Amino acid sequence: MRPSHIILACLASIIWGLAFVFTKFGLDSFSAPQLTALRFLIACPLVFFLPRPAVSWSMLVAIGLTLFAGQFLLLFFAFKQGMPPGLASITQQTQAFFTVLLAAGFLGERSTPKQWVGMATAFAGLGLIALSLGGDVGALGLGLALASAFSWAIGNVLVKRLGKVSMLPLMAWLSLVPPLPALLVSALLDPAPSLIDAIADASWLSLAAVIYLGAVATILAYAIWGGLLTRYPSSVVAPFALLAPCVGMLSSAIVFGEAFGAARYGGMALILLGLAVIVLPIGWLRASRAGR
Repeated sequence: MRPSHIILACLASIIWGLAFVFTKFGLDSFSAPQLTALRFLIACPLVFFLPRPAVSWSMLVAIGLTLFAGQFLLLFFAFKQGMPPGLASITQQTQAFFTVLLAAGFLGERSTPKQWVGMATAFAGLGLIALSLGGDVGALGLGLALASAFSWAIGNVLVKRLGKVSMLPLMAWLSLVPPLPALLVSALLDPAPSLIDAIADASWLSLAAVIYLGAVATILAYAIWGGLLTRYPSSVVAPFALLAPCVGMLSSAIVFGEAFGAARYGGMALILLGLAVIVLPIGWLRASRAGR
């Protein structure tokens, strides 16, 4: 990868790492489906200024339902089930492995032995985390977080199938999809489904979180990420998500004082190690040569 693209990949991951803390603040005033709807209601007005990309409506809906609606509805419900921001930032990065596997199965991209070792190491860490469940996090919370990561991976592969597409317009038009299903879920599940009332009663910190999630973590970060996926193999781009859990854990520890037991930390370390194996220098050199 070019140095400028490496910097962009790191920037997107940092933005997403901080988004886990902002999500916690947002859910103080909004339900999971309300926060999902608001995140994309903030992002979608850009469609008035950006032309629709050369993508069919069926593909826009499919990507919007997986990359955006499915991912964040499931993730925010996981938060409501007690998933702490730091741990959520770790489990979400299993999308890197799901993306590699799905790209291999549906796009014919080949995974190297090194990547398989990395994935096996990370899933061993996930198993260790599963053994530590109880108290703050239950099986339902972990399952929702993993389902969210899988939905993200499906969206990644669908974006990659598009080929060369202008990413900022794509992200804006994809943002039209999540609000309606999110509001339908809110109408079915929320005891007080009025979004307007929730906004009126929300704290300034929750409102700031909504703006960050919609404008920065959605439009900016996903435009960067999607652009990189169209330039490089999924196995090269996806592992950059390694940085997001580091930022998420550090920021959650600072802001919320989040801490875990030895088994939980061991599982996190194995997941990070598995991601690191994929991006060892040999892999970077090969990717750099391919990019040139």
